Amino acid sequence: MNLVFLGPPGAGKGTQAVEIARARGLTHISTGEILRAAIRDGTPTGLKAKQYVDKGELVPDGVVVDIVSEALAGGGSSTGWILDGFPRTLAQAKALESKTSETGVKGVEMVLYFAVPDEAVIKRLSGRRMCRACGASYHVDFMPPANDGVCDRCGGELYLRDDDKPQTVRNRLAAYREATEPLVDYYIEKGLLVEVKGDGGPETVRAAVEDILGERFC
Repeated sequence: MNLVFLGPPGAGKGTQAVEIARARGLTHISTGEILRAAIRDGTPTGLKAKQYVDKGELVPDGVVVDIVSEALAGGGSSTGWILDGFPRTLAQAKALESKTSETGVKGVEMVLYFAVPDEAVIKRLSGRRMCRACGASYHVDFMPPANDGVCDRCGGELYLRDDDKPQTVRNRLAAYREATEPLVDYYIEKGLLVEVKGDGGPETVRAAVEDILGERFC
């Protein structure tokens, strides 16, 4: 099974991708991770990407698609893969489809769209707290520390990242709506998209995903 996990920031798709990939023996392909790996390993496309990263610029869609396509062609699992964090735009989705067709790599078979209301996303992200010392992560509602503002692991100070402040999260959601939501209609038209209610707990969401995959792939 070749899957795309799609949804707004804070929808929990990354967490689900890791767990589902582990349970089903799939290759989990996180765009950020494979981009960093390609740069670190000095692959031809990694060297192209490095030129932009070194200048603080966004890596162009074409280079990102090439890196993702290389990861897909490399396989890593005969049972399939999960794309997490890609595609982000309609242009990337179309380019990926063309590239997999050109290279003979089996393309996307299902897109799981994790639908979460904006207010639930804001609550999830703005409730996160990070330790300044060791980087441990907490949540004021779902996984609070034993002592408010203090890391259980090392005693360091917990803080709210700028990216997780409510207004910043709203801005991130607005950017997502503009750039990524057109993908929903695109994959609906192709008959690939299945919506998952993503505002439950991780176990509830995972059970829903497993039910969907079980019906389609056994």
